[in-house]
Amino acid sequence: MFDKTKDSLIYKYDNEVVNIEAWGKNGLRIRVTKNPEFTKHDWALLQKEEITPTINIDYKDYSASKVLGLDGVKDESCASISNGKITAVISATGSISFLNSDGKLLLKERWGRKVDEPSLSLERSGREFKSISGSNFKLSARFEPTDGEKLYGMGQYQMKYLDLKGCTLELAHRNSQASVPFVVSSEGYGFLWNNPAIGRCTFGKNETEWVAESTKQLDYWICAGDTPAEILDTYTSAVGKAPMMPDYAMGFWQCKLRYRSQEELLNVARKHKELGLPLDVIVADFFHWTQQGEWKFDPKYWPDVAGMCEELESMGIKLMVSIWPTVDHRSENFDEMMAKGLLVRTERGVRITMQMFGQQVFMDPTNPDTREFLWGKAKQNYWDNGVNIFWLDEAEPEYSVYDYDNYRYYLGSNEEVGNIYPVAYAKTFYDGMKAEGMENPLNLLRCAWAGSQKYGALVWSGDIDSTWDAFQRQVRAGLSMGMAGIAWWTADIGGFHGGNIETPEFKELLVRWFQYGCFNAVFRLHGFRSPIDWPEDSDLLGGTGTFGTGAANEVWSFGDEVYEILKKYLFVRERIKPYVVEIMEEAHETGAPAMRTLFFEFPNDENAWNIEDQYMFGQDLLVAPILNPQTFEREVYLPAGATWKNVWTGAEYEGGQYIKVEAPIDQIPLFTKNGRELNILEK
Repeated sequence: MFDKTKDSLIYKYDNEVVNIEAWGKNGLRIRVTKNPEFTKHDWALLQKEEITPTINIDYKDYSASKVLGLDGVKDESCASISNGKITAVISATGSISFLNSDGKLLLKERWGRKVDEPSLSLERSGREFKSISGSNFKLSARFEPTDGEKLYGMGQYQMKYLDLKGCTLELAHRNSQASVPFVVSSEGYGFLWNNPAIGRCTFGKNETEWVAESTKQLDYWICAGDTPAEILDTYTSAVGKAPMMPDYAMGFWQCKLRYRSQEELLNVARKHKELGLPLDVIVADFFHWTQQGEWKFDPKYWPDVAGMCEELESMGIKLMVSIWPTVDHRSENFDEMMAKGLLVRTERGVRITMQMFGQQVFMDPTNPDTREFLWGKAKQNYWDNGVNIFWLDEAEPEYSVYDYDNYRYYLGSNEEVGNIYPVAYAKTFYDGMKAEGMENPLNLLRCAWAGSQKYGALVWSGDIDSTWDAFQRQVRAGLSMGMAGIAWWTADIGGFHGGNIETPEFKELLVRWFQYGCFNAVFRLHGFRSPIDWPEDSDLLGGTGTFGTGAANEVWSFGDEVYEILKKYLFVRERIKPYVVEIMEEAHETGAPAMRTLFFEFPNDENAWNIEDQYMFGQDLLVAPILNPQTFEREVYLPAGATWKNVWTGAEYEGGQYIKVEAPIDQIPLFTKNGRELNILEK
C-alpha cells in the first residue's frame, strides 16, 4: 500500500496511484492517476531541485486520530512526508491531510467514508475520476473548508471581491479574465492547481472543489509559510520569477486605438518632446499590418519602419507593436501553416476560430514548430527593423464562440490543456528575444496562467469599460493577480470602451484613473475613445492601415485643466523611478508583486485583511485611489506597526487607525511608511 523513493511517498490501492513528492522549499507536489503511469508534463512547475524529505511509513504513533483529531479511530496506519514547513499525511484509506511545522492542520481532503467521517454513512471520495474517453477523466478534488479562512489570488476575474471565500470561478480564459489557479490562504498555505484543463473552482462554505473537464491525472502543489510574502516567494521559486524589469518600461507608455500611420505616431512622440513631457514607450496597435497572420507593417502607411525606430530611439522612446495570433485564410502564410500543422484545429464544423473583418484561425503556440515559425516572421519584419517590444494581444485566445470542446492543440484538446495557451504565447517571444541577446525581455499580454511571469509577461486587464464600476473592479483584479504570482500588472488608464473625451464625466474618471495608473507596475494610457473617426476609404475587410481610429487619447487631448493634472503625474512617475527600480528588484528576487494587498506587508494586522480598495505600491507607499465620481475625500486605513506621513500635507499618523483624507481633483491619497522619502513632490 505504501512505498517510498528518495523524495516521494507513494500510495497504491486497486488501480489508483498517489505520488506525494518534495518539490521546492516547504512544498509538496501531489499527483494521482488511474492510468498505468503519470504524464511527463510539469506544467507550471520548474524542474525540481535535489531535496531529501523526511518520509515515515506505517507507524502507529502517527495515527489518523492523533494527527487529524478524529474521535473513534484507533491505530489507523498512516504514512507521512515532510519537506521543511509542510507535512502530508495519507491514511490507509487514501485520504490526504496537510499540516505545518507546528502541527496545525492546514488543508484536508473531504471524504465521506466512515473512517474519515465517523458520524456519517455517506460514501463520497475526495478524489473522483469519471472516465470520459480513452485515458482521460472528468476530475473533481474536494477539500474541507475552514471557518473564517480568507482566500486570495487566482488571477483576474472581473468582480467586486478580493477575498474569494464563497466564490465560484471558471478555470478558463476570456477577454479580461485570466485564470491563474494559485490561491493564498490566511491559514498559512499556498495551493496551485497544476492543471491547465478547462474547469471550475468553488471556494464554498461547506467545501472547496476543483474540477477539470478533461485530464489524465490529478496534479496540485501546496506549500506552507508564516506570511503571505513567504508563501509567494516559495511559490514563485517553484514556478519562476519575473525577470528584472528593463529601465525603459518603468516610465510612461502612450497608446490608443489606434495610430493609423507612421507619421501619426511620430507626430505624437515629437509633440511629447516639444512639450518637455516624459515618454518611454509608444505603441503601434492592431491593423498596422497587411493582413492578419502576416506579421508585418503595411508599407503604404508605414513606409520606413527602421527609420521610424531610429528617430524614436534618438528621442529615448521605444516602439511596441501589436501581435495577434490570428491567421486569416487570405494570409500569405495560411497555406504553409495549415500544411505544417501550426494552427488550432476544430473537432467539428469549418476551420474558423475567430471572425474579425474576415475569417481567421488561431496559431497554436503549444507546438514548438509554431513558436519557431512565428518568431522567425516577427524577427524578420519587426526585430530586424528595430522593434524589440511586443504587445501579444488576444492571448486567451479570444474565440468568437467559446466552445472549448471544439478546439484541439498540439498538446491535446482545449478542454485538457487550453489554459496553457498564454504561457506558450509568451514563451514564443521570450525565447526568441533571449536568443537575440536581450537580457530581460518584457512583453505585454492580455492573459496569463501560472508561471507566465517567468517569460517576461506584463499583463493588462483587457478591454474593460470606461466606467467607475470597471475602475473599482480593476483595483481588486490587480491585487488578485499579484497574489497569484503575476508581479507585473496594469490596466488601460481610463478604460477601453466608451470614454467620450468631450464629456466632463469621462474627464473626471480619466483623471482619477491616471492618478491610480501612476502607481501601477506600468503607467500606460490606452483606450478606444469616442467620437470614433472612420475614414471614408475604410477597407474593413482588408484590415489594413485604413481601419478607423478612436478619438485623440494623448495627455493634451482633454482640455487645459485635465492636461495640467496629467502632466503633474507624468513628472511624479519620473521622480519616483528610483523607487520603482527597488520595487522591480524585489519582484525579481522574491516574487513580491509591485501592487500589494495591505496584509501582504502587514499580516499581523487583522484589519489589513479586510481592506480591498487600498494597496501598497512596494514596501513603503500606501495608495488609496478615489473610485467614485464627485468624491473629494475618503476614509483611509493606516496599518498598525508603522507610522504614516501624508505625502501632500506632511501630517503624520500612528498606524492602526482609520482617518478622513482630503482628495481634491488633483490629488490621490498617498502615505509613506516610517518616514521614507520618495521625492513625490516637486522640489
